[in-house]
Amino acid sequence: MIRITQLKMPIAEETQGLETAICKRLDIQPTQMRSWKIYRRSLDARRGRELAYVYTVDVQVEKESKVWGAIRKKQGLERLVSEYLYHLPQPSKEQSKILSYRPVVVGFGPAGIFCSLVLARAGIPPIVVERGKPVEDRAKDVEVFWTERVLQPESNVQFGEGGAGTFSDGKLNTLVKDKNRRGRFVLEEMVKAGAPEEILYVNKPHVGTDRLRNMVRNLREEIISLGGDIRFQTRLTDFQTGEQGEIRKVLLESTSGEREWVETRALMLGIGHSARDTFALLEKCGVALEPKAFAMGLRIEHLQEAVNRAQYREHVGSPFLGAADYKLAYHTASGRGAYTFCMCPGGVVVASASEQEGVVTNGMSCYARDGVNANSALLVTVTPDDYQSYGAGPLCGVAFQRDLEHKAFLLGGGDWSAPVQRVGDYLEKRPSDGWGRVEPSFTGGRKPANLWEILPEFMARTLEEGIRAFDGMLTGFADPDAILTGVESRSSSPVRILREDRTLQSSVPGLYPMGEGAGYAGGIMSAAMDGIKAAEALLAGQIQR
Repeated sequence: MIRITQLKMPIAEETQGLETAICKRLDIQPTQMRSWKIYRRSLDARRGRELAYVYTVDVQVEKESKVWGAIRKKQGLERLVSEYLYHLPQPSKEQSKILSYRPVVVGFGPAGIFCSLVLARAGIPPIVVERGKPVEDRAKDVEVFWTERVLQPESNVQFGEGGAGTFSDGKLNTLVKDKNRRGRFVLEEMVKAGAPEEILYVNKPHVGTDRLRNMVRNLREEIISLGGDIRFQTRLTDFQTGEQGEIRKVLLESTSGEREWVETRALMLGIGHSARDTFALLEKCGVALEPKAFAMGLRIEHLQEAVNRAQYREHVGSPFLGAADYKLAYHTASGRGAYTFCMCPGGVVVASASEQEGVVTNGMSCYARDGVNANSALLVTVTPDDYQSYGAGPLCGVAFQRDLEHKAFLLGGGDWSAPVQRVGDYLEKRPSDGWGRVEPSFTGGRKPANLWEILPEFMARTLEEGIRAFDGMLTGFADPDAILTGVESRSSSPVRILREDRTLQSSVPGLYPMGEGAGYAGGIMSAAMDGIKAAEALLAGQIQR
């Protein structure tokens, strides 16, 4: 197989011209080509240039050795002896005794889903415990919260099948190095489960909340078909250890009050960043935890049309371009970082609380990204030094989050309304009395307010400096009518569950922390890949590098 990189095609000629361009680059006739497929595609929309797609393409040709010998000195070509695929691991003999007891997977977000899928495919179907509901029932509870302001503490944007990412833009970007092809395996399984095929090759893949829900349901059905036992509305509430401190039994408790001790030697913990009660259980049981740096801030909204103009310039309005996105970062004079995160083109800001009397925001887009507004988290880096006044233990970051969420709840009027402020008012440190061209999209009540009243001084000033700096990077970012909504407090876990690098086990043997809640991932893709690594570690007895 021959890989062609940097194959550039004007968008208007893309469909009919790509195969011709491949043959020209390889100096072959169309009859010599067996097959070809797109490996990667990105958009070149740089100012002053014609819109173009830039491709990486894998091609199979007749008499490949001869063709390669003639072209091998050309730039942008690589010969692949064989396409490296993900190899499903099998249990080692040493693990047979451990795996005679079914593994218990706690949490059915990306880490839990893909950990469970790999275990089930390897012939070790797990018992899966998810405190929330199946995605179809969960979606109904979320809608009730948004419209009637009635929160279900165990079934909401944070808890339930699919994890917190189910109500998001469904971004599938990751910076994790992937020499073992775990990421490709995740994408391929998502496509099989109903995600659009383009996620296999586009530069910035996303699924959208609407398609994510169907995809998650299909992955669940496959795990069940392979023997997996998925128990919704059930929580891990305790565990017992043996003479060597290893996992022996776990206590599972349903929302109806049923309790069952399950014997196991492997507890796969993919609990998500908002499982605060489970963090407390782990601390009580002596599992090694530590507070970690994370980020908090606000959601910012602009008109999507304005973002399109700023990013696409003379190309704006092209039928070949979707809703524009952005990703911005800035270091203040004090050295503290401000950045945008989880940008949702054509999306909405959603109420994302999982506890009473706490306002939490997040962003969400459907696959089409066709909403009026664009939104993004606008975050400030927070370190344990910033929240040490909330306690000395590993859960002091949780206390810091709760405090800010409760202050936002009170500032919003105490009825689940979110406090909202125009950017122009925020930069002048004055309360808003309404909004202008940009109407807040928050899925709940909205109350004009002054967000300076609830933000810690270091956070408020860093956000102010960041907004002004970002305006120089993206025209209109500091638009006075842009909207800020508080607070964005669940961007990542404030806790890390410590684990050993080689075996991925915690200080309690047999307990495998994984994913975003454990502090080892930051998004759908990296969490799914970490869940696969945890499954591999269990099957092999140690992690495969």
